[in-house]
Amino acid sequence: MLGGFRFFPPVIKWLLITNTAVFVLIGVGGRMFTLDMMPLEIVFTYYLGLMPLGHGFYLWQLVTYQFMHANFTHLLFNMFGLWMFGMEVEHVWGSRRFLGFYLLCGVAAGISQLILAPLLEPTSVISVTGAGIPTIGASGAVYAVLVAFAMLFPDRYIFLYFLLPIKAKYFIVGMIALGVLSIGDQSAVANLAHLGGAAAGFVYVIYLSRHYPFQGAVERLGWWINSRRFKRKEEPEQEVVDAKVFDINERPKTEQELYQMKIDEILDKIGRGGYQSLTEEEKKILFEASKKLN
Repeated sequence: MLGGFRFFPPVIKWLLITNTAVFVLIGVGGRMFTLDMMPLEIVFTYYLGLMPLGHGFYLWQLVTYQFMHANFTHLLFNMFGLWMFGMEVEHVWGSRRFLGFYLLCGVAAGISQLILAPLLEPTSVISVTGAGIPTIGASGAVYAVLVAFAMLFPDRYIFLYFLLPIKAKYFIVGMIALGVLSIGDQSAVANLAHLGGAAAGFVYVIYLSRHYPFQGAVERLGWWINSRRFKRKEEPEQEVVDAKVFDINERPKTEQELYQMKIDEILDKIGRGGYQSLTEEEKKILFEASKKLN
């Protein structure tokens, strides 16, 4: 497959390896060994899975729960989604930004589960005996990756069940709508973690694109405040300030500054029209820049 496993971008590759390794170690080793007559699998799940508040919750669980899975099918679906939708997102953003995005959205998904699940899905976090039920899996972070893909490539076709073509933006909206409608059901699916991850992904991409509500008004207000502040500083030493401003504006830009300006223009263009609006030359420039960030 296009150079084999080496073709995978670094973060996607190591996330696949890490999640699979954790599953094997806990699923196989955890059942073979015990601690005080208790299988290590249960011990690991209690301390590394996301336990409800007041029922064994530790802060590190907001990260560790993302690397644990209940069974092979759970692992397979999450890793397939991460691979399918995450590769191009990592190529566009670079590995460092993608890793931060993935882990941050996974944490946000966990916080959503901790806060909202006891209110809206109590049976998913507390058993009938009053014991805490751990939440495990990368689904919340993967939902964030799906949202990022749909926002970067909204008109890219996805083949549902490998047969039915549907645009990414409609597919993701359908997934989120299904998650909303499933809130409160009796399944073992952490719907609120999925929705929390999706919401975090949406906010993150909006922030990167700088196209948030009332952006124009905020920018104009900031420009007006800065211009008034500049005028006040300008009055006592008119000539000196003019000289300083002239020197800064007229300084020739370095090659690195010109390159960064080009990258910023490409990212702005993605924010306006999606990744598909780029020319082949712009895609090549962005891909080379992402490799430098790695």
